Amino acid sequence: MTHKETEGIERPRVGISTCLLGENVRYDGGHKLDRFLRDTLGTFVDYVPVCPEVEAGFPTPREAFHLEGDIKRPRLVTSRTNVDHTERMESWAMERVSQLEKENLCGFIFKSGSPSSGMERVKVKNEKGVPEKKGSGIFARIFMEHFPLLPVEEEGRLHDMNLRENFIERIFTLMRWKEMVRTSPTMGKLVDFHTRHKMLILSHNQQMYREMGRIVAGGGKRPGKGFYQRYAELLMTSMKYTSTPRKNSNVLMHAMGYFKQTLSSDEKQEMIQVIDDHRLGLTPLIVPITLLNHYVRKYDQQYLSEQVYLHPHPMELQLRNHV
Repeated sequence: MTHKETEGIERPRVGISTCLLGENVRYDGGHKLDRFLRDTLGTFVDYVPVCPEVEAGFPTPREAFHLEGDIKRPRLVTSRTNVDHTERMESWAMERVSQLEKENLCGFIFKSGSPSSGMERVKVKNEKGVPEKKGSGIFARIFMEHFPLLPVEEEGRLHDMNLRENFIERIFTLMRWKEMVRTSPTMGKLVDFHTRHKMLILSHNQQMYREMGRIVAGGGKRPGKGFYQRYAELLMTSMKYTSTPRKNSNVLMHAMGYFKQTLSSDEKQEMIQVIDDHRLGLTPLIVPITLLNHYVRKYDQQYLSEQVYLHPHPMELQLRNHV
């Protein structure tokens, strides 16, 4: 999927902590601009900025907050004056997530370490005043409870190229799913969706793909209540599992099976060698994918040409150059 191919196509809407876009909303009056998120990924998604502390009515600059108490439900307290603002933040967060239901989000990127927006490993002071990195920011926790299927990450973790590729793959997958559901889903459309996403899902979790296949096969002409919701749950859960060179190599070898009657002996040997190199970690995924795409075009392999696995996200992001 190139930038040219995405022109005129709906872009995934992604929530994001406002400070990551360079807005001066931090407690110290500054920002935490992430240039990849703003300038690169931002070319292909539409952001919905959220700053919990500013939107909840706190000024900029402001006294810093910290979390303390119960790890699962910590209190939000000012660090110098020790004023408890938990109820104020929770009340605002509950209202805000309800508003975000209308935004058709495909994911959210949180600010790491934030007592309001940190996704995980946020410091929470125990009864002895010792901070433990085991909590979540109050807004982030309420958001994740409210939207359990939405892909979420924080900017720090997205510096890991495997996590970055996985997260972006998930938001584009969810966008395609939402597009299908929005246009009055039918069993025919679901079968088509499941077929086109076969290799992508297999590259994440084979067992869950088989379970999804059983759901599709047993859907009948008139699926019961919750049928599509159950499929969506399995789809997004399966995509949480990170792809590995071994998983991808198995999928690529499976794809080779569609060329049994077309590839020459030399071409088969070349493809096997390139796949093995990737399995061993000697080359990034883009190398075997590029060769496979070449054969798909050369031999007009229709089934593979429709596999999302070969073009799951914009090529310009260069995600598969690093995994």
